[in-house]
Amino acid sequence: MNNGMIVKKTLFPSPNPQVDLYEITYLSAGLRVKGMLAEPKREGKYDGFLYLRGGIKGVGMVRPARIAQFASHGFIVFAPYYRGNLGGEGNEDFAGDDREDAISGVDLLNQYHRVADHRIHVFGFSRGGVMALLTGIKRKDVISVVTWGGVSDMFLTYDERKDLRRMMKRVIGGSPNKVPERYVWRTPLYELEGLAAPVLIIHGEQDKNVSVEHAYRLEKRLKELEKRVTSHYFKEFTHYFPPRKNQQIVSMLCSWMKDQETVV
Repeated sequence: MNNGMIVKKTLFPSPNPQVDLYEITYLSAGLRVKGMLAEPKREGKYDGFLYLRGGIKGVGMVRPARIAQFASHGFIVFAPYYRGNLGGEGNEDFAGDDREDAISGVDLLNQYHRVADHRIHVFGFSRGGVMALLTGIKRKDVISVVTWGGVSDMFLTYDERKDLRRMMKRVIGGSPNKVPERYVWRTPLYELEGLAAPVLIIHGEQDKNVSVEHAYRLEKRLKELEKRVTSHYFKEFTHYFPPRKNQQIVSMLCSWMKDQETVV
């Protein structure tokens, strides 16, 4: 089974004249899953950037402009849609088996001819934060992990987001009281011993979608384990940052990623 193998690649309209966009079908644990690839038009090899979206199904779907924005900073960006979305096989299960789609995304970037050797970064937004951390724990070849407004604790998400409880019970198979082990499995806080890559945490303190408590818990646990962690908290911002600030933070995190040392 060739995880990460691209089986179809179709040119997609790009919002940035310096960036080529493609819709990709790739292999993940035996399934054909869809995603989006963005690469600078300028020739050369670049760091790989795995972009892990938030939400579920149509909510929080990958946005071409966002992927192109990161690519314009000098990255080959791959963003899985996750299984079961936009014609992909299988069913998304909220950081369950669909984590394989992220892990196979690392394989895709490693195999891609324009990605520099041993230079793969993982970025997660919102629910993608859990996916990014789980990927970093599983894949020792990842050299940095960024979580922006990211979930770190599925028990806390269930507790805080009453509007998501029905979906979570359906997709995960019950509440945390009924099936606690399924929430433990989806919560990277319990496995951070296995994370080697440095972590950058970005979070708005007014975030009502994913409370800043997720970031505090992640930072605390990483420090307890003497892992490398850098945190930026923004008192005035929610889950979504104003465009100008967004651009500044994207530039900052892209520079931080490129500064990380190659692990061979």
